[in-house]
Amino acid sequence: MREIKIIVEKHPDGYVAYPLGIKGIVVGQGDTYDEALLDVKSAISFHIESFGEGSFEVDPPILEAFVAEAGVEA
Repeated sequence: MREIKIIVEKHPDGYVAYPLGIKGIVVGQGDTYDEALLDVKSAISFHIESFGEGSFEVDPPILEAFVAEAGVEA
């Protein structure tokens, strides 16, 4: 089993989740945090079955992930 960092975003109409450090696009969604997390885990498994373990070959590896909020002039 491999540990994967997953971002879960809360939106007005539900949750969206996506992993960090996987080649390709993998997204899950759900009405709750848990549903989105379960959906993205399923999507990750399918992605690995389809494209192989090489999907994890991200260099350099992601050691930690942070969420920051900053004001930006438009």
